[in-house]
Order: sequence, then C-alpha cells, then structure tokens
Amino acid sequence: MKLAIGTFLMFLVFSEFGEAQTKGSSTPGNTEALVPVPEAAAESYTVFDATPAQEAALRAQIRLMHPEVLPLRIFFVPHWKYLDNARIFHLHVPTGYGSLMFTHLPSRTVFIDNDRYQGEEWLGHWMAHELGHLKTNSAKESDAEPAAREFRKRLEYGSKTSSSPQTAPLQRLNGGVNLSSC
Repeated sequence: MKLAIGTFLMFLVFSEFGEAQTKGSSTPGNTEALVPVPEAAAESYTVFDATPAQEAALRAQIRLMHPEVLPLRIFFVPHWKYLDNARIFHLHVPTGYGSLMFTHLPSRTVFIDNDRYQGEEWLGHWMAHELGHLKTNSAKESDAEPAAREFRKRLEYGSKTSSSPQTAPLQRLNGGVNLSSC
C-alpha cells in the first residue's frame, strides 16, 4: 500500500514539472500555439489520418452540403483497420452493396477505407451518403439515399457556383452500379 501511495505522489509531483506536447517555447505567456485555426473553429468535427489535401477537400464538401447533423469524428484508415472496425461494430452490408465507408451512428463516427479512396468526387458522393445516415439516424440504405440525394444536389450546386479548385462538379459515379456504403 505504501508503494502505491508513494508511486501516486511521485506521479503527481512529476506531472507538475513535465512538459505537455507544445509547439514553440513552453513559457506560459506564449499563446501562439493556443490559437485555433479559423476553419476548424467553426466546424465541430475532427478528421484523423487524412492527407492535407483529403482533409481540405472533405471540409470544403461538407461545408457545401450544409448537413443538419455533423459527424463528430472522421477516420481515414488503411484497409486492414477498416475491416477490423467493420467487424468490431458488426457492420452489415446488404446484398448487392459494397462497403467503402461506414458510419457508426451512436458515436457519430465515419470510417473511410483510405486504400479504396478514389479522389475528391468519390469522397463527396459517398460522404453525402454517410451524412444521409446521420440525418435520418437510420442504418437503412433506403432511408439514407433520399437525404444523400439532397446533399449531392447541394454539393453540385455549390461546386458550380464556387470558384474553389478543391471542389469539382459532381459527376455520375460508377456508371450506375449500386456500390452503396453502410
């Protein structure tokens, strides 16, 4: 018991003097590292493991779609990790559908298979579908697709009116093949 109490007290003492992960100097007056990025401050979701280009495209597309319900976290993961997460969350893929990304509704987390990433148009098309799941709060594909169509219309309209090179006009993807995600 004395060993546990001693270890705990040493932990408390060293935690006071230990440095946290900071940029620049560790002086308390330096607030440069504490200023949030203006774009990220307005958006309440976090993007993990995306390249800067992927993250910029994703944020621009979600901004154009104006979803009523935003995800809390978006993970770009390698294929093996995507399959592991699909197994952990008991993902059910209906017959005739393929899984390119999926949303875990209780945690409002979107998982994207980064090894199957096919560009910005692809990302916008399928992110609209995942936002449809969040809007309807339903795992059913038939519920998510009508909402996704509305998001795709907003994305297409916004990309036509915007002069931003990050968002290209949405094109018909996959030649009409039904490769929906969950």
